[in-house]
Amino acid sequence: MFNRLCIIGVGLIGGSIARAARSCGLAASIVGYGREQERQNLETAKRLGVIDEYFLDIELALEGTDAVVVAVPVGAVESVFALLKPYWSNACVYSDVGSTKSNVIAAAERVFGRVPGNLVPAHPIAGAENSGVEAALPDLFLRRRLIITPLDHTEPAALNKIQIFWERIGSLVSVMSAEHHDAVLAATSHLPHLLAFALVDMLGRQDEQCEIFKYAAGGFRDFTRIASSDPTMWRDICTANKDQLIPLLHQLKTELDKIEQLLADNDGRRLFETFSYAKNARQRFLDQLEN
Repeated sequence: MFNRLCIIGVGLIGGSIARAARSCGLAASIVGYGREQERQNLETAKRLGVIDEYFLDIELALEGTDAVVVAVPVGAVESVFALLKPYWSNACVYSDVGSTKSNVIAAAERVFGRVPGNLVPAHPIAGAENSGVEAALPDLFLRRRLIITPLDHTEPAALNKIQIFWERIGSLVSVMSAEHHDAVLAATSHLPHLLAFALVDMLGRQDEQCEIFKYAAGGFRDFTRIASSDPTMWRDICTANKDQLIPLLHQLKTELDKIEQLLADNDGRRLFETFSYAKNARQRFLDQLEN
């Protein structure tokens, strides 16, 4: 499908894209780009066969490339666009994997003046607790959602290439606006991560005096699993999507206040109704996953 695929940011996601592309035969050659401080990670990626070669010089990395995937934290996307700008090619298709899309589009507008037509913003809804190229998997995106957020002037050929690429590695592709994407992901991904980080932060400080974690059961482990995620990445995501997150946090505070009042009033009936509604709503979610 591609002659040479360049991955900028060969970590869990970038490395998994490379592994998936290789296993599906979607690129004749796969190269990685990174900064000098990322040399060891790139050496590991080459040793593991995730990439064929790596470069610390962006011009060399882009030579002969017909597809580029930017797989860096959302806070670093703008600097990567600035790095790419002098070598931008109309013969190449570009995409990203950022967990927020409006800020990626805004970053492109600041760097290029207008989002290039051959830049197709995308977001694979997949991940793992571990980070780094050693955690990369060829089937990380299999039967997982992939959202593309094109603009009105996105080139149809570029959009088609990116959509076909993700479909061929097994993703379930949806197309929507960047604004809709950010609203949906704020509720279903970004807010849950905030809650997990906040809860573990609170209990972790108490644990220093009370040994709380010593007695924590499986429910605590399951609920807080995502607090093991990369703090830098999630700081950038939450900051980038704060306009969607802050209203959700206000709604959550209202819900917690309601439950606090039900407890204070010993209102077991309404507490049961609240829990029952939540249980049924989650079952609807599980049913949708199976269909």
